[in-house]
Amino acid sequence: MSKPKAKQQIADPTRGPLISVRFVICLLLVAAGIAYVVFWTLYVRDLRAFDAVLDPAKAGAKPEPIIPAMTKLDNWNYIIGFGLIFLGLALSAHPSTPLGRGKGVIVGMLGCFLIGLIWICTFYVFADKPEGEIWLLGDLGQLNLLVGIGFMAVGFTFATRWE
Repeated sequence: MSKPKAKQQIADPTRGPLISVRFVICLLLVAAGIAYVVFWTLYVRDLRAFDAVLDPAKAGAKPEPIIPAMTKLDNWNYIIGFGLIFLGLALSAHPSTPLGRGKGVIVGMLGCFLIGLIWICTFYVFADKPEGEIWLLGDLGQLNLLVGIGFMAVGFTFATRWE
């Protein structure tokens, strides 16, 4: 016996599961990258300077590292954090994730392009501000250009999936 035509479902290649293992991994990578950058910038790096304010005797002395591994990496921590964000976004361009198929590709592509453009433009507008006045932009300095271009590069990974 064949099923009635009303009950037959035709597979739609542009649709798939909303949540997949790959998509969860991508979300975790992006969240871990954001958390890493925030933790480094607001806690580890700034707490070293904050110790000198609390105890003036420590002002001339080298502060004890809070997390020695992160302290040794210094500005490489930004590369690790933003690398995790870019990796998570780039992996989400796969067809098994909602951003890797259908209209999600356009959303991901244009979103990454716009974030990169806004990041670079914001940096240029506020580039003459003293370092540290604007939370992350002042800390990164000229590396802001790499962050903006990195978002645009991830946008191109979405562009390769556009049909």
